[in-house]
Amino acid sequence: MKKNPETAVFAGGCFWCTESAFSREKGVLKVVSGYTGGSVANPTYEQVCSGSTGHYEAVEVVFDPSVTTYERLLDIFWRNIDPTDSAGQFTDRGQQYQTAVFYKDENQKKLAEESKKRLNNMGILGKPVATKILPASSFYRAEDYHQGYSKKCPVRYRLYREGSGRNSWLDRIWNKDNLKNKLSPMQYNVTQQCGTEPPFRNEYWDNRKDGIYVDIVSGEVLFGSRDKFDSGTGWPSFTRPVEKKNIVEKKEQGFMARTEVRSKGADSHLGHVFKDGPAPTGLRYCINSASLKFIPREEMEKQGYGEYLKLFDK
Repeated sequence: MKKNPETAVFAGGCFWCTESAFSREKGVLKVVSGYTGGSVANPTYEQVCSGSTGHYEAVEVVFDPSVTTYERLLDIFWRNIDPTDSAGQFTDRGQQYQTAVFYKDENQKKLAEESKKRLNNMGILGKPVATKILPASSFYRAEDYHQGYSKKCPVRYRLYREGSGRNSWLDRIWNKDNLKNKLSPMQYNVTQQCGTEPPFRNEYWDNRKDGIYVDIVSGEVLFGSRDKFDSGTGWPSFTRPVEKKNIVEKKEQGFMARTEVRSKGADSHLGHVFKDGPAPTGLRYCINSASLKFIPREEMEKQGYGEYLKLFDK
């Protein structure tokens, strides 16, 4: 166990599926399936399934904040549920299968509410987000046979996911065909097919306004205007990302060896990073405008990015 781990609690319908989603994330130290939000101490699975205790099926996620973040866990949560369903999840109906984020402190509450607001603003779901943001209460570990169920019983787990409708719904919302309808042809070509937009003929190469740049697909925060500079290349250029944990760098081999930059959450192709930038980093993140959405400073609070206003305090 790492020093100073943090804990997050999420209810995403069947806890087998919610546990599996988080257990794959680097930096997650432990995921426990259990029950929370109800009025009965140490409830059994049968009691919770009866709907009489007020509990949700939930997971407790213990994570190393130096490796992953609470914001990243929120992104994983949204991408593995139907947040528009107020009465359960897929074929599982009832209060015990409703979705919720249980916050441990005011900071988690703020981050959860802003993340929910961002998801609503994306417009990809077609309906408002119904997931509740609730204060954390006692969490009770579920029976041992529920822990790590996707690994203990992989065949039954896969059959359940398919039969419940979870896989088909998630695929419909997040697959590339849906993105074709959401993105412009250039945005799709850049983010999904590693294309490159023309220099000097793109939206943000000469944008000088204060604000932040987020992933056009997922809305995850990538770069800030205070780190943007004119590189003379005709593409938006930055000395560093705002959230390093939202950036994945991959070495490319070929005629010209270089480092590709992708977003972690959406896996969007963003551009490349070079070692010919100005101080203080000496780096140049050369990014396609088509992979970005600009949030002006005056719109950040309204669109769920209020926590990043601190970037402009100095």
